[in-house]
Amino acid sequence: MMIDGKCVVVTGAASGIGAALARRFAAEGARGVVVADIQEEPLEVVAKESGDGLAVQCDVTDEAQIRSLVERAEDRYGPIDLFCSNAGIVVPGGADASDEIWRRSIDVNVMAHVYAARIMVPRMVERGGGYLLQTASAAGLLTQIGSAPYAVTKHAALALAEWLAITYGEQGVKVSVLAPQAVRTAMTMGIPDGGVAGVDGMLEPDTVADAVVRGLGAEVFLILPHPQVLEYFRRKASDYDRWITGMKRLQARFGDSF
Repeated sequence: MMIDGKCVVVTGAASGIGAALARRFAAEGARGVVVADIQEEPLEVVAKESGDGLAVQCDVTDEAQIRSLVERAEDRYGPIDLFCSNAGIVVPGGADASDEIWRRSIDVNVMAHVYAARIMVPRMVERGGGYLLQTASAAGLLTQIGSAPYAVTKHAALALAEWLAITYGEQGVKVSVLAPQAVRTAMTMGIPDGGVAGVDGMLEPDTVADAVVRGLGAEVFLILPHPQVLEYFRRKASDYDRWITGMKRLQARFGDSF
């Protein structure tokens, strides 16, 4: 997909990767950029930086609010060509994390993607095509030391994207998953060098946006701003036990810090 002339929606767009995506899509000639987040004031700034885009305050854990976001976007710019389900959270903890933490992680990192697909896929199928970009993480392919809720929910987000690509691909719905390691955002703020996710370097959000534009242009399923992740994934698939042994060593090196 080329962005020029397209209507694009980006959630989690008040900062970080989402804001960088919105600005880059505007620079690529999108006919309309709609940015959504729960943080209203910084979102308005990003909207102005994105070709005078539309800012919509939206809690992605609420299906009704995502539906309203879609309706407002289409009222302003017409059919949505690309929906970027980008909002996400990370919290520390294991299986013993509270139910509240687990539910919040599931709601933001998984159900927000489900709601977006539930709303967008029928529209895209009816029109004969469309594109879903879902931000997961390298943690969805590998794992996340120090955070079971993040590792589990990012695996689930990847699984959903894979299922959607298989199920609706012949009906014109394309799906890509963005799976970076450490990126310099609010999520990694205060973690020296990005912690365990920063072993291959901390990327700037604009660099991630560059990778996204290339990935969408090639219509690849996995968009990996850190190319090393693909080799790690291959090693995991080829010898799971050896990979787990290696991850235990990484756990010993970093402890419970992500």
